[in-house]
Amino acid sequence: MVEKSKPATLGDVARLAGVSIATASKALNGRAQVRDSTREKVMRSAEALAFVPNPLARGLLSGTTGTVGLLTSDLEGRFSIPIMMGAEDAFGAGSTSVFLCDARGDAIREQHQVRALLSRHVDGLIVVGARPDPRAPLAGEVNVPVVYAYAPSEDPDDSSVTSDNVQGGRLAAEHLLSTGRRSIGIITGDRGYGAAHDRLAGALSALHDAGVEPVQDALFGSWSEGWGRGATRVLLEAHPDLDGLICGSDQVARGAMDALRELGREIPDDVAVIGHDNWEVLAMNARPPLSTIDMNLQELGRRAAGMLFDAIGGSPTHGVEKLPCRLMVRGSTTPTS
Repeated sequence: MVEKSKPATLGDVARLAGVSIATASKALNGRAQVRDSTREKVMRSAEALAFVPNPLARGLLSGTTGTVGLLTSDLEGRFSIPIMMGAEDAFGAGSTSVFLCDARGDAIREQHQVRALLSRHVDGLIVVGARPDPRAPLAGEVNVPVVYAYAPSEDPDDSSVTSDNVQGGRLAAEHLLSTGRRSIGIITGDRGYGAAHDRLAGALSALHDAGVEPVQDALFGSWSEGWGRGATRVLLEAHPDLDGLICGSDQVARGAMDALRELGREIPDDVAVIGHDNWEVLAMNARPPLSTIDMNLQELGRRAAGMLFDAIGGSPTHGVEKLPCRLMVRGSTTPTS
């Protein structure tokens, strides 16, 4: 019977590299106090021995557990899920385990979930909001680093990352202008959403810079296809020369496209339409496929994880970091033939 060899230990790595156990640990954990030449020697030794760090021992040495909590208010949401996927990608790359909890938008449930996560001695928390507007910071005593994603904290001392909705609105308007549109209407969603106003501000700024004014004040309503259909009919009745539509969401844009077809307008030849969110199930199945603004939500999740890693390592950030959006050009603004 062949005896299985024992797995290599941190002491084995240190002996092979000719350094102390403490130095080997610092090198393997990316600490700044180790010279590059020493770090490289330790890494080569670890690779030669097929060394796999023991999570418990690593936690005792570093004072961490290798776990984080990810708290969302919208587990079924199409915005929070891409953020969580991006965060988990980043955590996976660092061999960090994630505890996922859903607060369902309820403040009392959120406090309960935070207590449950802290009882597991997580090293930090990422809080993913259900909507992009600022939210109150976590209630009670939280003795670990916290990063707020998508919905920034109202406290400027907190660490937050969100999409740049003003820049996203500007991208949408600049794209329509680049296709030669000059008679442009704007339909957006709930007036109570700060993001609706931010996207509008960005679009108006771009139009103003180009010397173009929208055909009338932006129309606020609901984030729905029904609102998009009704608002488009109102705009076309008042402005039959309309040749471009900026919509505050893909749902609104899909409704607008339905109304345009019903009224005999060709998309994009007569009227170009652009949405916001890049909700692919809507955007890719629109007729024609919908040009839209992508909020880079997976990248936002990865950035939130990176900020949390930095905070756990003693280098927290403060304030709100805004990630740029991306323009997705499809057939609703640019003819395919």
